[in-house]
Amino acid sequence: MIDLRPQWSRTITPTQWRVLFAAQAGWMLDAMDVLLYTFALTTIQKEFQFDSATAGLLASVTLLASAIGGILFGVVADYIGRTKALIATILIYSFCSAGTATAQGLLQLILWRSLLGLGMGGEWSSGSVLVSETWPAEHRGKAIGIMQSGWALGYILAALVSAIVLPRFGWRALFLAGVLPALLTIWIRRRVPEPQVWTVAQTSSLQLSQFFKEKLTGIFSPILLRRTLIATLLTSAVLFAYWGLFTWLPGFLSKPPAQGGAGMSIVKTSGWIIPMQIGAFFGYLSFGFISDRLGRKPTFIFYLVTAAILVPIYGQMARSENVLMILGPFIGFFGSGYFSLFGAMLAELFPTQVRGTGQGFAYNAGRAFSALAPFIIGGLADVYGIGSALALTSAFFMAGVVMVLQLPETRGKMLE
Repeated sequence: MIDLRPQWSRTITPTQWRVLFAAQAGWMLDAMDVLLYTFALTTIQKEFQFDSATAGLLASVTLLASAIGGILFGVVADYIGRTKALIATILIYSFCSAGTATAQGLLQLILWRSLLGLGMGGEWSSGSVLVSETWPAEHRGKAIGIMQSGWALGYILAALVSAIVLPRFGWRALFLAGVLPALLTIWIRRRVPEPQVWTVAQTSSLQLSQFFKEKLTGIFSPILLRRTLIATLLTSAVLFAYWGLFTWLPGFLSKPPAQGGAGMSIVKTSGWIIPMQIGAFFGYLSFGFISDRLGRKPTFIFYLVTAAILVPIYGQMARSENVLMILGPFIGFFGSGYFSLFGAMLAELFPTQVRGTGQGFAYNAGRAFSALAPFIIGGLADVYGIGSALALTSAFFMAGVVMVLQLPETRGKMLE
């Protein structure tokens, strides 16, 4: 039988493929659970009579909690293992998504979305370092790109589930579907081992609190301090841009033109979001392949600059539904694809002993700052219209360009 696989993929072992599938599926289902809220947002606003700023605040609470979860589980992944941490985070976000369906007011929504955020942030921290330590250096970018593409698939899945469930059964039934990802953990526990590089490096007998302090001290040591701070500023800028843009895109498409939106129905909004996320899927994948060949930094800069140009055109100038449909995949491609940098490059910036901690802190401290984005964009939308508010995110894309120039190129680095 002729082997039609690409030459590079023939060197990847079955275990490495299983690790990648586990991380990608966990991230995909994480995205679905988190993004169900963006599709239910308008319905929840009407039921509880929230303004846009309050609705944005709920998304911000989830992001802030995800930052805490990401930092916490970065350390936990260094302590108990990457696979065990991944299983724990999937269980958290699954059951807390279902818990959202029971909310009777703002405080209960805040509680469940906060707990869900802990799992959301922790899943990325544990899953990305698991892939980075399992796959070979020359294909690490590809693997992280494939893993990151799970977010686009999850966004599409959220759009499809919302279009089917929300009009017929309401938003509570929509969130109940979020418990299903918990079933994935059964397979992960049986089929996904810990990375050998982590197993060999385990020498600590400290209690978790002492271990936590030791790891955080390590990433702020003189040798790693500058790298930690710049990586955190980088993630802060681009995560603000991403969440400011994509939290409110369904709202932009569904709000009436008088409020700066496109005036589409919920079902039609899902139809316009899906091509955008197909573009994002290919953006994630292509970033990994391109960055393995040309380098992390130049690929990242190209994506960010293009996104900064496209977003104001989409939010302020495009009013035809056909134009929005055409531009959507490009917004998804360039406005999302650069995320494939972080799983690879952040792992390559930190040594094994603090890799989970460093990667988790840099990414999730940035996510904590980005928690302001849905609230700020929502508040600006109330005053200036949602299309104009979205254009602000371009400035943060360009700030990310400035930050990445301060970091070393890490393509092809071997992980000790």
